[in-house]
Amino acid sequence: MKYDLKTVIILMSLFLISQIVGLGLIYKDMKVEVIEGKREVLHSETVLGPRPSLYGWETFVWIISGISISTGLVLLIVWLKKINWWKLLFFTSIFFAVSLALGTLLNPLLAFTLAFILALVKVLRPNIIVHNITEILMYAGIAILLVPLFDVLWVIILLLVISLYDIYAVFKSKHMVKMAKFQMKSRVFAGILIPFKKIKRGRKKQVVDAIIGGGDVAFPLIFSGVVMEGLVKSVQLTKEIAFLKTLIIPVFVTLTLLFLLFKGREGKFYPAMPFITAGCLISYVVILLI
Repeated sequence: MKYDLKTVIILMSLFLISQIVGLGLIYKDMKVEVIEGKREVLHSETVLGPRPSLYGWETFVWIISGISISTGLVLLIVWLKKINWWKLLFFTSIFFAVSLALGTLLNPLLAFTLAFILALVKVLRPNIIVHNITEILMYAGIAILLVPLFDVLWVIILLLVISLYDIYAVFKSKHMVKMAKFQMKSRVFAGILIPFKKIKRGRKKQVVDAIIGGGDVAFPLIFSGVVMEGLVKSVQLTKEIAFLKTLIIPVFVTLTLLFLLFKGREGKFYPAMPFITAGCLISYVVILLI
């Protein structure tokens, strides 16, 4: 087992909460109208303004390009060992992403103010509660922005491509491992994080971190949101029934991640996206069958 049982349960609980909270905020952002006898999903502008005028394959290319550029930028920061640069970049990302999530619940001024405070505390005075709250809101915000720009086909293609990239980045180039270690050293990590005490030889205890990477949280949430909207538009389900059926996805994905953590070895890094993608695809088939 990669971590002790208590840590695994807490980590998986936070992951499941992140998926359900994110899906709930996407649900809140959705507006369903009947146009010429068919249900259509509409979205108002985000607190940051209108979404890009992209859809399907265009969104796929945009995201892959963005991941490539941001990965290159982070690797440059890692190579230069500029922790403060990373903190500034991460602060900016937190502020905008959390604003997107809070903007579905609050007026823009309150959303921006609270997002700024949370981002500031997370970077300057990190603690486990603020860290995980902001992570949950961050990936919900990213999903709120991206879900309306995808259809089911292209989000599945995205998951498959990201899974292959994850395998390469962890096992072959190992740059994902370098970035993760750098982030943990800086105490500003993109992802769900739980510190726990590991007993070393001589009965000494060392505090280490149990982690789930940010992409491992964001991508299944985006998939869930796209499927939920697809059930409304293509299958013509009500918004409420589509939400309830889509909850199957977080459950399956949590189980596949749980399998990885039980089979994984302590101290080793594993690409989680192939397991997450498998959970997403299996759960999607189940949704179509029920």
